[in-house]
Amino acid sequence: MAILQINGLTKRYGGITAVNNLNLEIGAGEVYGILGPNGSGKTTTLGAVLGIIKPNSGSFTWFEGKYGNEERMHIGSLLETPNFYPYLSPVKNLEITAHIKRIAAPRIDKVLEIVNLSQRRDSAFSTFSYGMKQRLAIAAALIGDPEVLIFDEPTNGLDPQGIAEVREIIQQIAGEGKTIIMASHILDEVEKVCSHVAIIKRGNLLASGEVGAILSNDRQVDIAAENLGKLREILSKFPGVNNISDKGKLLQLQVSQDMTATQLNKLAFDNGLIISHLVMKPKSLESEFLEITAGK
Repeated sequence: MAILQINGLTKRYGGITAVNNLNLEIGAGEVYGILGPNGSGKTTTLGAVLGIIKPNSGSFTWFEGKYGNEERMHIGSLLETPNFYPYLSPVKNLEITAHIKRIAAPRIDKVLEIVNLSQRRDSAFSTFSYGMKQRLAIAAALIGDPEVLIFDEPTNGLDPQGIAEVREIIQQIAGEGKTIIMASHILDEVEKVCSHVAIIKRGNLLASGEVGAILSNDRQVDIAAENLGKLREILSKFPGVNNISDKGKLLQLQVSQDMTATQLNKLAFDNGLIISHLVMKPKSLESEFLEITAGK
């Protein structure tokens, strides 16, 4: 089932096109990352599909029209740092959130447990750290047990511990079969959390699909020898070496997934070279992202 279909969505602010003819389809149970640098149109896209921002053209459909005008009752969202009453506890603040959303059975104890705030259920919101406030915001989005959760830069401004906590919460929610749509400019977070990704720059969709499909199967290799020119020459003729870049005192290669360090060492040795540096690693989403967005 398609949870969200976006067709030709366009939003302009004066002479600036924030989103340009965007087409996306997000399926049930996916953790879908909308990835792009700041100002790429991520927040505008989320605002449009939530009915907060009116697009200039295009359309979108939630749940294949299953819920009609009640679709928002099945969506929880966190777009901005939420405003809670500072002198009230998480329980009281979530009761107010449930009342506003017209939710009769809000599962407050359950959502506080999910975001690891049960022990602070009676503390004033003003005593919370920024990370705790963000987790309470996620709890507010979970009120009503929505089918879809939308998060805009959920780890923005958090320290490493806070980022890890939010990541674990998102993974836990996804494990329950929820569909999650998450906008982020943090490549590492998308790679760790998301099953699917759309890469956007300046309002344009550059690539979309499963994270594993967007990522190349190539491996990245940093390699060096005393005679770098000769090393480049022999590597350029070796099957499985798909790209060679000069990085100062070493070469950076993109090689086929089955290439081994032993093969590269033997190649160099057979040609009279001794390898002085050799590191093999999977190609990261960051390098793929930079390649996709280069010059766009």
